[in-house]
Amino acid sequence: MLIGGEWVAGVDGVWTDVVSPGRRSTVLARVPEGSAEDADRAVRAARAAFPAWRALHFKDRQKIILKIADALEDRAEELSVLTAADTGNALRTQARPESQTLVTLFRYFGGVAGEFKGTVLPAGDDQLQYTRREPLGVVAGILPWNSPLMIAGMKTPAALAAGNTLVLKTAEDAPLTILLMAQIASEFLPPGVLNVITGRGGVVGERLLVHPDVDKVSFTGSTGIGRHVAQTAGKRLAHVSLELGGKSPNIVFPDAASPETIDRTAAGVLQAMRFTRQGQSCTAGSRLFVHADVYDTFLSALVAKVSALKVGDPLDEASDMGSIINAKQYESVLGYIENGKAQAGVDVALDGTTMDFAGLDGFYTGPTILGSVANDWRVAQEEIFGPVLVAIPWRDRDDVIRMANDSHYGLGAYIWTNNLTDALDTAHRVESGWVQVNQGGGQVIGQSYGGYKTSGIGREFSIEGALESFTQIKQINVKLG
Repeated sequence: MLIGGEWVAGVDGVWTDVVSPGRRSTVLARVPEGSAEDADRAVRAARAAFPAWRALHFKDRQKIILKIADALEDRAEELSVLTAADTGNALRTQARPESQTLVTLFRYFGGVAGEFKGTVLPAGDDQLQYTRREPLGVVAGILPWNSPLMIAGMKTPAALAAGNTLVLKTAEDAPLTILLMAQIASEFLPPGVLNVITGRGGVVGERLLVHPDVDKVSFTGSTGIGRHVAQTAGKRLAHVSLELGGKSPNIVFPDAASPETIDRTAAGVLQAMRFTRQGQSCTAGSRLFVHADVYDTFLSALVAKVSALKVGDPLDEASDMGSIINAKQYESVLGYIENGKAQAGVDVALDGTTMDFAGLDGFYTGPTILGSVANDWRVAQEEIFGPVLVAIPWRDRDDVIRMANDSHYGLGAYIWTNNLTDALDTAHRVESGWVQVNQGGGQVIGQSYGGYKTSGIGREFSIEGALESFTQIKQINVKLG
């Protein structure tokens, strides 16, 4: 673990094997199983480093963050390969884009480091009234296993640029890329500014939630754990931001399934569903609402396109999809599929569990599409976090917006139409914090990202999100003359 600028074992001397989800017989490394005392050590190091780091002129923090971006870019392929091995995400379709996003996020937040500033208020000649944007202090960043580098990229450079120090807690199932990122970054940072601890969430993560010297907890993960984070950290009124689960609607209007547009829309829905990340994404557009007039035609086109995806070893350049992260998640996904297949009237348009995975040594399942689903079924309401898409027909725009909003989640939404009224009316009325029209991706760094309802609190990916998440306002009034 990285604590106070040094690479250290846990105080208890206990180590845990890190096994590749795509190659179960391969132990990639071992990492310390951190304890509450290790969390305390990391927080003490971050607290000690905070005064000097916050006192730096922003241009000096900026130079450091941009140097880190260059160093990360120089080792991007190494980070990509390790991501594929560590997470099970396919190298070509997911791991490389993730490492590039990490680089871009460091560049972006390095570039806007001078924007963490206050305002001067007009108050007459006898008053100087102004605000300061000040860092919060020690930030605990608790990371997930599905896209650890990208999520670390959302938190780390933003917090650093604002003048905070950090303790990152890696995901138990995918700690290695974060350790490599920290190794690269630590060459440029003063000791203690960035610390990384490994271990179980119930031990080191829990200690960070209750630690009196942790000023902010930035958590990405499930809504269930997010509630616990909010309740626990909230008891001591610590700052908290949460990026949580989703069950995002994918709404296809008739004109998006015309002979001219159907192929493009099907490709976009495939991307929005995050099939190439095995559906292990909080923004997965996993509820597909297709207008009844084009339902059969579009579903056939989508199944044909999704069926062409190659499921394979994450390190194989030919693989479009890799492996599920671990046995528990794998069994959970299969359980949801069996539950959906058992419902009366369901149409199993594509069953990824029947694919031949001979020769693969990991937690593999192919993409599954369940048709003729009702919006109140379990598979339509709960976040599966696997490659499972449910298709629901609709006829009336008001009705499909009602069904889209009939969820306690509100992270993403995808709308497919060339009709401006349909597009904008739906985008404005759907209860989601992140809406894409005619594209399955579309997020640009610098645009705020976060959820409504139980999909989270706060925003990331942008200067506005960083100001909200990693600074606090101090008002200063001075009587002149």
